[in-house]
Amino acid sequence: MSESTDPASPADQIAAGYAFTGPALELGALLWDGTCLPERQIRIPLSMLNRHGLVAGATGTGKTKTLQLIAEQLSAGGVPVFLADIKGDVSGISVPGTANEKVGERAKEVAQQWEGTGFPSEFYSLGGIGPGIPVRATVTAFGPVLMSKVLQLNQTQEQSLGLIFHYADTKGLELIDLKDLRAVVAFLVSDQGKVELKGIGGLSTVTAGVILRALTAFEQQGASEFFGEPEFDTGEFLRTAADGRGLVSVLELPAVQDKPQLFSTFLMWLLADLYGDLPEVGDLERPKLVFFFDEAHLLFNGASKAFLESITQTVRLIRSKGIGVFFVTQTPKDVPADVLAQLGNRVQHALRAFTPDDAKALKATVKTFPNSPYDLEELLTQLGTGEAVITVLSEKGAPTPVAATRLRAPQSLMGPIDAAALDAAVKSSLLYARYAEPVDRESAYEKISAEQAAAEAAAEAAAAGAAAEKQAKEAAKTARSAPKPDPSLAQQVVGSGLFRSLARSVGTQLGREISRSLFGTAKRRR
Repeated sequence: MSESTDPASPADQIAAGYAFTGPALELGALLWDGTCLPERQIRIPLSMLNRHGLVAGATGTGKTKTLQLIAEQLSAGGVPVFLADIKGDVSGISVPGTANEKVGERAKEVAQQWEGTGFPSEFYSLGGIGPGIPVRATVTAFGPVLMSKVLQLNQTQEQSLGLIFHYADTKGLELIDLKDLRAVVAFLVSDQGKVELKGIGGLSTVTAGVILRALTAFEQQGASEFFGEPEFDTGEFLRTAADGRGLVSVLELPAVQDKPQLFSTFLMWLLADLYGDLPEVGDLERPKLVFFFDEAHLLFNGASKAFLESITQTVRLIRSKGIGVFFVTQTPKDVPADVLAQLGNRVQHALRAFTPDDAKALKATVKTFPNSPYDLEELLTQLGTGEAVITVLSEKGAPTPVAATRLRAPQSLMGPIDAAALDAAVKSSLLYARYAEPVDRESAYEKISAEQAAAEAAAEAAAAGAAAEKQAKEAAKTARSAPKPDPSLAQQVVGSGLFRSLARSVGTQLGREISRSLFGTAKRRR
């Protein structure tokens, strides 16, 4: 194929599909027949960014630079952005990029007016692990479905965990951190709490024990840091800078990249929390926030049916809240079909076909694109770094023609900033003082501990009283049944008949003597 000056040529027809009238993001220049055509620009309407999207491609094909390019232009257009920085190489978006020969060449090829530019950024971390403003969630806000995902529970155990959350809620036991949830589960399998199990749907002690062990393992991975207060207000992600540009919120995740289920599920909580808080707004001229979900395949690995349903529903409905979601992963097959069907904007970087599985994934990817004049199966294996096959939604919501594109270069630093600069950026934020220090207020753990201590003290007091009463009764019984002691010699003499007779005789004689003395009578002479 070769370029034609005929307006009806395939290249012109493709380019015509991207001639939008409203504000749009500039992605790059059309590639046709191996040639870059800088006059034919490939764009995406700003108003369609809440229709969600997918950035896919093999490792090293430029996915991170693509999301950086889109994030920069969203910020410049006044749209806040959330980026999950898995590898720690996105923090450079906060400082201007450095001009070099490679950047200059790319800018010339795609007709880009390149100028090094940094964008207003805030840096966050999960619970304070690693650099960043700590982002925490309470266990209650996280919920049983997401918690089941990170605890790797099966469907039955997930349902049981839901009952435990319900029990805690009905009893006024606040689940703030993991020790609160642990305390409730431990209580329900204790002798005192077993009676409670029958009143919440027949939760078995075996299942409760499984959940308790899973919680213990989860805590040993350091997860206790992520749950607690002050709980982060996800509305902070919707802010703009003083100059009107959208704030870029970068969640730094390198410190927890060995816990993929945890951080991917935590990202899902952030999205679900936004969905729960925001009002319905319908279609807007520009989104309220665009959320980039990097390493998205980790979110879906081993996911339960309930979890997948939760994701699908959130992605489907959050569009009407003005939120756009881009999943970043290796192949479209990493994303469930029900979710993939809702991703109207597609940027597909190169795929490899080194193995039979690779070839199968390639064919499956091609089938997800609209018909096009390209041989996509061949093209997708030949794209260079920083090149992609693109189709987006037009301003009317219809898919645009498939366009092979050489992408623009990001204007910010394509790499991480140094640790000292990152630390300074974090501590200079107004949010640092608000969220840095954890708060541990009275909740389920303290309430259950206090009740158990009171119950133990009452039981000990009752036991002590019963023991004292029993001892007193035994002492009285012993006293009643004991034999009388033998009288002493003096008691025997005094009590004898002889002694009593003698006493009477002596008493009579002595009485007479006393009478004589008192009345002056004399003794009778003989």
